[in-house]
Amino acid sequence: MKLSALPVGKCARITAVGGEGALRLRLLDMGLIPGTVVRVQKVAPLGDPIQIRLRGYELTIRKEDAAKIDVEEGAAE
Repeated sequence: MKLSALPVGKCARITAVGGEGALRLRLLDMGLIPGTVVRVQKVAPLGDPIQIRLRGYELTIRKEDAAKIDVEEGAAE
């Protein structure tokens, strides 16, 4: 499942981070690394961007970038 498809309020564990070059490095630098538990906090009214919570802070990313992150639903925060 992709992070962009995770419903609001649900938690999941990151299994893989896709993308290439600078985009992938930027996602990893923001803390989106495999094994991290994330929770979707909010989604903007038009569906983009989405706000997620991970490692004790909130992060807002574009849905296009979230679609490059594979997650496994059902992880406890």
